[in-house]
Amino acid sequence: MDKYVIWFQDLGMNDVPRVGGKNASLGEMIHGLSEAGVRVPGGFATTAHAFREFLQHEGLADRINGLLADLDVDNISALREAGARIRGWVVETPFPPALNEAITEAWNKMVAETEGEFTVAVRSSATAEDLPDASFAGQQETFLNVSGLDGVLKAIHEVFASLYNDRAISYRVHQGFDHAEVALSAGIQRMVRSDIGASGVMFTLDTESGFRDVVFVTASWGLGETVVQGSVNPDEFHLYKPALDAGRPAVLRRHLGSKAIKMIFGENGQSTRTVQVSEDDRLRFCITDVQLEELGRQAMIIEQHYGRPMDIEWALDGVDGQLYIVQARPETVESRADGQVIERYRIRSPRTEVLVRGRAIGQKIGAGKVRVVMNLDEMDRVQPGDVLVTDMTDPDWEPVMKRAAAIVTDRGGRTCHAAIIARELGIPAVVGCGDGSARLKEGDAVTVCCAEGDEGRIYKGELEFEVLRTRTDSMPEVPVKVMMNVGNPGRAFHFRNIPNAGVGLARLEFIINSMIGVHPKALLNFDTLPADLKDEVARRFAGYPDPVSFYVDKLAEGIATLGAAFHPEPVIVRLSDFKSNEYANLLAGERYEPDEENPMIGYRGTSRYLSDDFRDCFELECRAVRRVRDEMGLTNVVVMVPFVRTLAEAEGVINLLAEMGLKRGENGLKIYMMCEIPSNAVMADEFLQFFDGFSIGSNDLTQLTLGLDRDSGLVAATFDERDPAVKKLLSLAIQAARKAGKYVGICGQGPSDYPDLAEWLMAQGIESISLNPDTVVETWLRLAGDAKGRQDA
Repeated sequence: MDKYVIWFQDLGMNDVPRVGGKNASLGEMIHGLSEAGVRVPGGFATTAHAFREFLQHEGLADRINGLLADLDVDNISALREAGARIRGWVVETPFPPALNEAITEAWNKMVAETEGEFTVAVRSSATAEDLPDASFAGQQETFLNVSGLDGVLKAIHEVFASLYNDRAISYRVHQGFDHAEVALSAGIQRMVRSDIGASGVMFTLDTESGFRDVVFVTASWGLGETVVQGSVNPDEFHLYKPALDAGRPAVLRRHLGSKAIKMIFGENGQSTRTVQVSEDDRLRFCITDVQLEELGRQAMIIEQHYGRPMDIEWALDGVDGQLYIVQARPETVESRADGQVIERYRIRSPRTEVLVRGRAIGQKIGAGKVRVVMNLDEMDRVQPGDVLVTDMTDPDWEPVMKRAAAIVTDRGGRTCHAAIIARELGIPAVVGCGDGSARLKEGDAVTVCCAEGDEGRIYKGELEFEVLRTRTDSMPEVPVKVMMNVGNPGRAFHFRNIPNAGVGLARLEFIINSMIGVHPKALLNFDTLPADLKDEVARRFAGYPDPVSFYVDKLAEGIATLGAAFHPEPVIVRLSDFKSNEYANLLAGERYEPDEENPMIGYRGTSRYLSDDFRDCFELECRAVRRVRDEMGLTNVVVMVPFVRTLAEAEGVINLLAEMGLKRGENGLKIYMMCEIPSNAVMADEFLQFFDGFSIGSNDLTQLTLGLDRDSGLVAATFDERDPAVKKLLSLAIQAARKAGKYVGICGQGPSDYPDLAEWLMAQGIESISLNPDTVVETWLRLAGDAKGRQDA
């Protein structure tokens, strides 16, 4: 029987030539990982020998090879015509009697061993599929909820025919695979009842940056085809592997997807159908933290077993509540990237209007004319260098996608088809835009930017941009720690690839502004808000248990993402330093903020924390930091306190932090102070008695020393961190910290703007210089050259 059919449990990775990568991998997991807790639904596979014998039946192979021999796959019309003809031949050709008998026998055994009714998925598995140097994923067909022997035989026929889909033919030609050398195996696998549960895809690295310490999970209601195809915008999560290993809370990031539709089992002979998701289900995550962490652990077991990053499909059974792995293959894009080369895309010309926003795929920028193509019949209109705009893509679009300078889709998440192919092709894509195909006009020039964080933006017009490439495997030594200012957690995994000694400044304001957007008082006093405002705030915390949990969880997610990305290097997190006018700009902020004449030197920083009015808000920040350090184990997170005006405030805030569970020295906690007021430098010895070190904020220190408002265009030309008075105060702070044996670094804008100031600070003996990410490599090399010059002299 195993000449034609083999049970999954009798297969392993050595059987790729017999049953293809997908089916061999299922067998490998069933017999190799079941005892480790990885659950894989059972079934059987037809063999490559069976496929080849089928092709010899009635002269099918000769007809196929004759038609493909002279085919120009770049002629899309000819490709489509040839593919359709071959698929028709395959479906019409009967199976050889021996193959038909073997499938029937295996199916009957499956029926005999199963209590009650069941259905199967019939999946394709190419013998060259899922090898590390080739990704045939999604090119052949999958048929879900197949019932009965006749249904299985028909689906296997369709699977065999799908080896000659247009995209599969084109891919083999472009990758140099001989059509005759690639065979197909059909996998018949018991269905998981995820139609009444949830499903999705996970990767054992971050798909955008290649960061290996996370598991990236996407999830949506119903069968997983909607996630793979990109017809839904799924929930997305990142889990931290070291926390999973240690049994600690591991969810770093959550993104609530719209999940507007789901695929479920069909009725009246229909295998599947797509239905709308209820509003309640759209507004909640479709998988719990406990389930996520179980998935993460299974993913890590699979990755360890295979010894490489993996791309895994999973399903949550709505009947038994169990999680199942239904496919696993090697990840083929980021794991092959050269980690020693940093490629940075940067817009040079002034930014224009943002026309559309979505999820950024890749870290690149592309520009061109909009080509709105809503169905396959219009694909020929896409010319090289166009920006392809559509609702969603599937594998049939692949022959034309490589022409595009960038791709924009209305639907899909980071593991949808468009995202996967864009990564493979190395072009930027913005997915899940909602209405991009309606808002972007045919023929208009646009710039698609995926180099500014999680959010991808389509700007009006073709903007000038540059690409900076730097090798990082031979960076020279410098006598100072070069750190980074990182505000956006969405860029953290990417920025960690830049040479660094950690994060010198992570501002909570960025997390509050971009990830929360609501004044903390409005969340604390949610029940007292007017009805219209209450509805708007409620939309913001959808997916979270309550408004306060939303604030704390989002803060913790942002801090934890930064802490995990740069671990074990220190990540200095500055507690919130919004000024009253900035807090007022948050949703509901005007209800709670005073109208100050000069907010720059008003109600901000430590004076806020110590006021009775803000104490409950500050406690939420402390709760988030405690969660990250104490529960998740990211003790590399250092707390920094901003705008400490007096010694009394210094003592008061240290006592308040201890009262709120952040006691200096406990669990290795270090607390730094922002040195940004002239009094801080003049009284540096005294301030340092309360803190573990200084981080100098040169922006505020300069404006307060020179008595000028850096936000005023009238006096902006006078603002210069290199002014002698400012440098004198900088020197006082540095020498005091060195004398006390405590940390001193600088995190202001000055060293990023003025390399000569960075050199001066290094000569003064500063311990670290924290720079904007785009200036790190250039400044590093300059500092190394300057240090060498002094040594040579």
